[in-house]
Amino acid sequence: MWRFQREMKEDKGARWFELECVPKEYIFPKEYRPQNLDSPVCDSIPVISLAKSKAENGHSQPVEEILKASQELGFFQVINHGIPEKTVTDAMNVLKEFFDMQAKDTTTVTVPHKKGYIYTNSTYFAKDGVHLWRENVKHPCHPLEECIHLWPASPTRYQEVIAAYMVEIQKLSTRILEMICEGLGLEQGYFKDTSEVQFLSSNFYPPCPDPSLTLGLLPHIDPSLITILYQGGSTGLQVMKDGQWVNVGAIPNAFVVNIGNQLEIISNWKFKSAKHQVVTSTYETRLSIATFVNPSPNWIIEPAKNLVNELEPTLYKASQNMVNELELTLYKATQNMVNVLEPALYKPIQYKDYLLHSNAFGDDTAALQNGLR
Repeated sequence: MWRFQREMKEDKGARWFELECVPKEYIFPKEYRPQNLDSPVCDSIPVISLAKSKAENGHSQPVEEILKASQELGFFQVINHGIPEKTVTDAMNVLKEFFDMQAKDTTTVTVPHKKGYIYTNSTYFAKDGVHLWRENVKHPCHPLEECIHLWPASPTRYQEVIAAYMVEIQKLSTRILEMICEGLGLEQGYFKDTSEVQFLSSNFYPPCPDPSLTLGLLPHIDPSLITILYQGGSTGLQVMKDGQWVNVGAIPNAFVVNIGNQLEIISNWKFKSAKHQVVTSTYETRLSIATFVNPSPNWIIEPAKNLVNELEPTLYKASQNMVNELELTLYKATQNMVNVLEPALYKPIQYKDYLLHSNAFGDDTAALQNGLR
């Protein structure tokens, strides 16, 4: 058992993060440490009102703005989204209560196929032996009526409150995907029967004695169509823009939307899936709720057929080594190495197989897959 854990046992009221300095088990090598912590919030990340108004070409203004943001950065925030503020506040409060309850047993890691959810403390995940400065709870959300009773039973309002939140997120995700369909020129309802709000992942990032040494979440690209994130009033989210980490602002009652790698493929690389991470703060606690809107498990990963033509050929063609070549495709995409003259090789596979073989959700991937149909 580590020295800092022994010291904390002497103060039974202290939590794992209530320390004067960062324990070595949380200190990342210099090449992985966060950058631009004190930089101002990036003002070029679009904030889009979903209130309807017509643009000159017949599309509504939100459609035009979402299309542009998805093409240029893959990140934007939405306001005037229609989700009641009370629904969001209740969800944040019940999740805060959930994480507070875990302080009594910081070694708890629930078994998802028995409990229907996964709670992990800060020592669960390690990158080359280094832990993230966070706690996390995640669980499947589809079909919602079949998942609710498997979620945490404490706090007692958890299931009711989070279910109400997920109903609203489903409405919002459907609305955003319909706007994306319109912007891309896909037929109406393209995602209606083939997309699901599959997972919720809530992260608790407590204050850190020295944020320059730690990370709350490693740099990554989401394996989703879109991810919808509520971050309350707390900053800490960073997105890679023009080769630099920039800070995403925390706008009251706004949701952050980022394009996942699945929508990047469907759009035939018209959209970008941006790399992002979370840094910590000396004084501020960050609590976030991420919901992953994914293709259905049997979805075949490939560009939308009506986005492929002689002028815009697919960036993929068949290969015998489906998983390795798909990973090469995604790697090349993140490195801006894919082009028409040198297409990535790719054999279409089902989304559930991609998740499993690429270990898309880390060590929890297989367990979360058990929550899918």
